[in-house]
Amino acid sequence: MTTTTKPMLDQQLYRARLVSSIAATAISLACGTNYVYSAWAPQFADKLHLTTTQSNLIGLAGNLGMYLMGVPVGMYIDRRGTRPPVIGGALLLGLGYFPFKAAYETGTGSVPLLCIFSFLTGFGSCMAFAASVKTSALNWPHHRGTATAFPLAAFGLSAFLFSVSGSVFFPGNTGAFLMLLSIGTFVLTFVGFFFLRVYPHTSYRPVQSRPGLSSSQKLRRTLSEESKAHAGRSYVDEEPGMSPTVYTTPSGTTAPALNGGADELAEPSSSRDVSPPRRSNDIEAASVEAQEDIADETSSLVSRSSSLPGDVYVESSVDMDRSHRVDIRGWALLKSLDFWQLFCIMAILAGIGLMTINNIGHDVNALWRYYDKTVDDTFLVHRQQMHVSILSVGSFVGRLLSGVGSDFLVKVLKASRVWCLAVASLIFFIAQLCALNILNPHLLGFVSGLSGLGYGFLFGVFPSIVAESFGIHGLSQNWGFMTLSPVVSGNVFNLFYGKVFDKHSIVNGEGERTCPDGIDCYKDAYYMTLGACTIGLCVSLWTIRRQHNQRLKEANRTAED
Repeated sequence: MTTTTKPMLDQQLYRARLVSSIAATAISLACGTNYVYSAWAPQFADKLHLTTTQSNLIGLAGNLGMYLMGVPVGMYIDRRGTRPPVIGGALLLGLGYFPFKAAYETGTGSVPLLCIFSFLTGFGSCMAFAASVKTSALNWPHHRGTATAFPLAAFGLSAFLFSVSGSVFFPGNTGAFLMLLSIGTFVLTFVGFFFLRVYPHTSYRPVQSRPGLSSSQKLRRTLSEESKAHAGRSYVDEEPGMSPTVYTTPSGTTAPALNGGADELAEPSSSRDVSPPRRSNDIEAASVEAQEDIADETSSLVSRSSSLPGDVYVESSVDMDRSHRVDIRGWALLKSLDFWQLFCIMAILAGIGLMTINNIGHDVNALWRYYDKTVDDTFLVHRQQMHVSILSVGSFVGRLLSGVGSDFLVKVLKASRVWCLAVASLIFFIAQLCALNILNPHLLGFVSGLSGLGYGFLFGVFPSIVAESFGIHGLSQNWGFMTLSPVVSGNVFNLFYGKVFDKHSIVNGEGERTCPDGIDCYKDAYYMTLGACTIGLCVSLWTIRRQHNQRLKEANRTAED
């Protein structure tokens, strides 16, 4: 490959990865719509005469689909690639939301059936979102925290996008808003599918050679004994979903295809015309070199032996990162104390966040109806959507701050990413204090904003922590195991909130349930989450201390070796 062609290839690969990252971000915007549930749940429950507990069951079914299916979805993505789940996610999102629109228009619906459709929306979100995060992590391994922060942040911003769109285009029209969710989530995910791809990485640097060697000697590569032994191997180590096409150049470097079709980058025609026909042995050697030079996220790129001091030395700094040196999954994951520490942190903090996310609409109704008896349903709908937007923006900011901030912690301060989880615990703690003391509904934004910020801090950094602790190769399935924890805690916290709220509610002559007691409608639920925040902070600090000691032991063993 000429000196001008390789920079052009690198530039095109860079642009292709950017396009893929944009697609991952757009897909993620469609995957966080479970968190917009509070914007339409109170009106939906009133129309169908549902209790707060029944309404929470429907919302929990969506969370169940999102988190419970993480393990099988993750295993599928790690085995088969990131693209097929995106199409499945698009279909499930569109089909899942449409029955809610039909039920609202008719005013009737079976709660178990509605729970199933809600589960489908969560399942679809899980499929598409896991694929977008894995793609971002693979495309930018040197900046994984920052790269995954954008789809993670978009996931948090999803509720804001749809709630604002609903309030602008369909103010007070819950049926039209549900149709927007059905069509909008499908279109965003389906269109993003065509641009979401994983592109391999190459990293070359010449080793200082002895004086006197010619330039041809410096660029020539010989085959190591290890590569000769693997001459017949196919690309078994290639990451699923990666473009497998590789072009071998006269200098021994390789160039991956961008799309495997019209976008393929071939050698200049001049180099093909002037090159003499190769003997069969030369072709076999070139095949071995092409296989040896593949630079994806699973194969080693270090040539362990060479016959010339001036050989080109190939090294991937990606492989030097801890996430590429460890691969813990399956039973080994379940036997790891690190996993159970992180699992507990996720369970506690995600459960706290989900309780407010799913019930901020009920908080709004209770406080405003107690504060001002004259408010009407249109006003309450607007306020619910406003607080969902505040939650979403807070989550977006938290995800970006923790994703980028975790890279800063690791690279500059040499500290653990888990400090972001300690920060999330503190933010949640302050949010619960606000919920227990705010009587003026104008100040309720502190509860929704801080809850969104804490939730964003939690999820913005957690995939990077999982990859760093257990390896990038099993990220999707390990992340799936980790997200099982909110299934338990989310059910506990949300159902407890529903019981507390229903205990203070009364039923009017039309069958509608209202709570006239203001903050007392939900205060007991926030006492429980306040205590949970304290436990989450303690476990986070314990995890930081334990990981610090483990890293010191690993460093000492490496120094001794």
